[in-house]
Amino acid sequence: MANQSSHPKGLYLLFATEMWERFSYYGNRALLALFMISALSFDKHFTSALYGQYTGLVYLAPLVGGYVADRFWGNRRSIVVGGILMAIGQFFLFFAGTWFQEAKLAIPLFYSGLGFIIAGNGFFKPNISTMVGQLYEPNDSRKDTAYTIFYMGINLGSFMAPLICGALGDTGNPADFRWGFLTAGVGMLISLVIFIAFRDKYLVDPAGQLIGLAPSKISAEERAKRDTPLTPVEIERIIVIGVLSFFVIFFWSAFEQAGVSLTFFAAESLDREVLGFTVPTSWFQSLNPVFVLIFAPVLASLWTFLSKRGAEPSSPTKMAWGLLFLGFGYIVIAMAVKHIEPGVKVSIMWLVTMYWLHTMGELCLSPIGLSLVNKLAPARFASLLMAVWFTASAAANWFAGILAGFYPESGQAVPSFMGYQINGIYEFFMLFVGMAMAAAALLLLSTKKLQKMMHPEVV
Repeated sequence: MANQSSHPKGLYLLFATEMWERFSYYGNRALLALFMISALSFDKHFTSALYGQYTGLVYLAPLVGGYVADRFWGNRRSIVVGGILMAIGQFFLFFAGTWFQEAKLAIPLFYSGLGFIIAGNGFFKPNISTMVGQLYEPNDSRKDTAYTIFYMGINLGSFMAPLICGALGDTGNPADFRWGFLTAGVGMLISLVIFIAFRDKYLVDPAGQLIGLAPSKISAEERAKRDTPLTPVEIERIIVIGVLSFFVIFFWSAFEQAGVSLTFFAAESLDREVLGFTVPTSWFQSLNPVFVLIFAPVLASLWTFLSKRGAEPSSPTKMAWGLLFLGFGYIVIAMAVKHIEPGVKVSIMWLVTMYWLHTMGELCLSPIGLSLVNKLAPARFASLLMAVWFTASAAANWFAGILAGFYPESGQAVPSFMGYQINGIYEFFMLFVGMAMAAAALLLLSTKKLQKMMHPEVV
C-alpha cells in the first residue's frame, strides 16, 4: 500500500526537471516581444501576431509529441529528445541576438530558434506532465497534491527566469538580449542533465517498475489493456476533457496577455520608479509565479479542508472560479486607467493586484485541470489526451496574439472587435472582462452535467 504521508522521490525529480525547463521557456518569453521590437525593429502589430502564433504552436506541437510517445517512443525518450531540441532553439536565439544588426542573418536564426523550441516542447511538455500521475496508483488521493507540488516547480522556474534572464538581457541595450537567451539555453541543459542522471533510479511506479518506457518494452498484460476498445464511461470522460479544454481557451487567451499587451502597458503606462530604481519591464512577469509559490499551498490546504467536510467544489466549478478571478483582475486594471489623462502613468500596485487575482484564477484552473486529465484519460491515451489539454492553450495563445493586436496606439485608427469599439486602454481591458465573465457563467451552468459524465463512482 502506498505511503500516504509522503510522495515518491520521482515527483521531486520531475519537479526539478520541469523547473529548469520552465526557467528556459519563460526566460525566453520574458524577452521575446521586447527583442522583436527593440532589436529586430518589428512593429507592435506584427510582434503581437507572431508572438501569438509562436506560443500557439508551442502548445499545439504536444499533439504530435503525445501521439509519438504513446505509440512509439514512450515518455522518457520523448522528454530527452524534446529537451535537446529546445536547448538548440535557445542557442539559435543567442546567435540571432549576437548578429541582430545583420537582418539577413539574424531573422533566419530567430525563426529557426523558435521552430526548434516549438518542436522540442511538443515532445517534452505532455510527457513530463503525464509521468507525474504514473508515479501513483490510479485511485491514490495524493494525486491532486502531487500536481500542486509539480505546479510549484513550474512556477519556481517561471519566477526565476524573468529576473535572471531579464536582468541580463533587458538592459536597454539591444546587444544584451543574447545573454538572456544564452542563460535560458543553459537552464535547458541543466534540466536535461538532471533528468538523464536520475530517471532510472527514481521514475518507478508503486511496484518498483520503470515508468515511461516505449510501448514495445511494456509487459504483454499491459499491452493487452492498451489494445482494448474504449468503454462508454471512458468516452464520456474524454468528452469532459474536450469540453473543459474549450473553456480554458478563454482563460489563457486573456491570461497570456502578460507577454504582449500587458508588457506594452507596463513599458509605456506604468510608473516603474521604486525608491529611485526603474523596475525592468520584463520583471513584472515574475509576479505571477511568485504568487503561485505563495498561494498554491494555501489553496491546496483549502481544498483538503473542504474535502474533509464534504464541501469541496467539483473540478469544473473550481475552473469556473478561475475564470471569475481572471475577470476581476481585468476589472481592477480597467478601473486604474479609466479616468487618467494622456501621458499620466498609473501606480505599480494596480498591476500587482491584477496579477494576484489572475494567479488565484490560475490556481483554481491549471493544476486542477492537469490532475483531472490524468484521472479521466484512459492509460493508453494518457499523453495524447494531455496534449489535447495543451492544444487548448495553443488556440488560446494564437487568440491572445490576435487580441493583443487590438491594443490601442496613439495616431492609429480606432480598432474594433466584432463591433466593439476600442477607443482606449480601458475599452481594451474591458473586452477581457466580458469574455471571462461570460465563459465563467456558461461553465457554472454546465458543471452538474460535466460532473455526472466524469463518473466519479468508477475507479
